Amino acid sequence: MNDTPERPRRRRTARTAEVVRVSNITPHMIRVVLGGAGLADFEVGEFTDHYVKLVFPAPGADYTHPFDVESIQAERPREEWPVTRTYTVRAWDPERGELTLDFVYHGDEGIAGPWAAPAKPGDTISFFGPGGGYAPNLDADWHLLVGDESALPAISTALERLPAGAVALAFVEVADESEEQTFVCACDLKLRWVHRAGDRRPPGDALREAIENADFPTGQPHAFVHGDAEVIREIRRWLRRELALPREAMSISGYWRRGRTDEAWRAEKGDWNRQIDQDDEELALHQQP
Repeated sequence: MNDTPERPRRRRTARTAEVVRVSNITPHMIRVVLGGAGLADFEVGEFTDHYVKLVFPAPGADYTHPFDVESIQAERPREEWPVTRTYTVRAWDPERGELTLDFVYHGDEGIAGPWAAPAKPGDTISFFGPGGGYAPNLDADWHLLVGDESALPAISTALERLPAGAVALAFVEVADESEEQTFVCACDLKLRWVHRAGDRRPPGDALREAIENADFPTGQPHAFVHGDAEVIREIRRWLRRELALPREAMSISGYWRRGRTDEAWRAEKGDWNRQIDQDDEELALHQQP
């Protein structure tokens, strides 16, 4: 029998920040800058893919910001619990106490985009974080950054981190030319914008083709590949097989999955990670002499 008393579960307290300003950086990308007292001791660390989990009232809920997430979860049925959406930190200015987040906006679709589109100074939003796990390995021979709109903030931040003399190849899929952005980078950057031609191609198809037909430098890269889960898995297989890229030289994850809500994708992600492990086992068997 274990007589050790259980350690009480640490209570998670969400921060609440205020909207400072809002701008459209492309027709479907909205930049929201947050500030206020709730960010007084906010910190980000070494990673270039730091993220926060924004907390929204459940659709149709009768509560608004600010609210206590754990109290609602303890007192209300699950269908009334707040919902979370994960967003990469595009920038953090500690001197001004300002946190910048970029939102892809597709009309009334989703939760976060429809919140960001009409947002105005003084509006509030709650969030947990930050988390993160990737930063460019400056010892790598070169850097490969691949993603769609959802990965653009992390790709942009990584490129800004790379010093002069570093070599980077970036492949970014967007709807069309109007969604392209300007990167600030001291490194030797070769940037390939890949267009879906509006909605005429499924997300990720053009991106995968661009990778499979590209000419890459010699040496071992450090890769960051994020976007639609199924496409990312295919690109990962190709990188492992064709470039012999070891697992430890890659930061690869599905930010979202086609046809799934954020909640459904989170529930499935453990199975997706097991599929990744299976891919590696099959690759190892294939490479045995």
